[in-house]
Amino acid sequence: MQNQTERFGEIAAIISRHTSGTGMFTTAIENLFFGRQTAPTNPVHLAHRPAFALIAQGQKSVTLGQDVYHYGVGDCVVVSFDLPVISRVSVASPQAPHLGLGMVIDPDRLREVLQRIAVPSVAAAADGMRGLAVHKASPALVDATLRYLRLLDTPNDIAGVAPLVEQEILYRLLTGPHGPRLIQIATADSPGNRVAKAIAWLREHYVRPLRIEDLAEHCGMSVSSLHHHFKAVAAMTPMQYQKQLRLNEARRLMLVENMDAGTAGHTVGYQSPSQFGLEYTRFYGLSPLRDVAMLRTQVAAE
Repeated sequence: MQNQTERFGEIAAIISRHTSGTGMFTTAIENLFFGRQTAPTNPVHLAHRPAFALIAQGQKSVTLGQDVYHYGVGDCVVVSFDLPVISRVSVASPQAPHLGLGMVIDPDRLREVLQRIAVPSVAAAADGMRGLAVHKASPALVDATLRYLRLLDTPNDIAGVAPLVEQEILYRLLTGPHGPRLIQIATADSPGNRVAKAIAWLREHYVRPLRIEDLAEHCGMSVSSLHHHFKAVAAMTPMQYQKQLRLNEARRLMLVENMDAGTAGHTVGYQSPSQFGLEYTRFYGLSPLRDVAMLRTQVAAE
């Protein structure tokens, strides 16, 4: 019988076998991803999907609004909403690279598991929880995750067995300390579910001018209730959330599609180039031109 340290050692070995170089890697199992870095990274702005993650080696930090979370081996991270975060690998080296895994959480599959278990009343009544949390991973959760990863070495078993082990992982998450925040997004008409609806609308329509009254009506909430619950979950207001979506997309357009700053700003919804430049500089710490030039230098160095 393996102990927790041995389980994480085997998880690290599997990730090492199925990755090379640095970056994020897809796997033969749907919704399962690996990360590998051989040195600490600069902060990376990204839109984090609902997911469960473990680190097998190294350490990371993630920032949501003004909240900073540090986690390493033995910690379980759950993101229950689509959230704009800043992620950074803080401990890694060529001799001991950062090795991590992430499993995207499918809301429909989560609801399927939820229908088959008894929900503790305290979990069902939970409200006002952040959409991101770090807790110690239980031995049962790590054991299920390890069996999930072992399927990569027996690929013929993936189609038949992976969905069953995924259900067990979701069950362990729902019945552990992360359960209340996951139950909130899977339960119809809960405040968390309505916030998820607001987030989905913002992600689809971030270019449009935002009227909080319209968004609140779309979600079936009052303006004050939307503000309260949205900020509790996302550590920011709907307006701040939309701004981060716009700035992240503008950054991608300039870096990947070689758009100039004026065109990128207009494409994501800014009517004023000066306002775009001001907000971009305030958020990223550099003007659009200097920031993209620095990013390209970093990419070339890698």
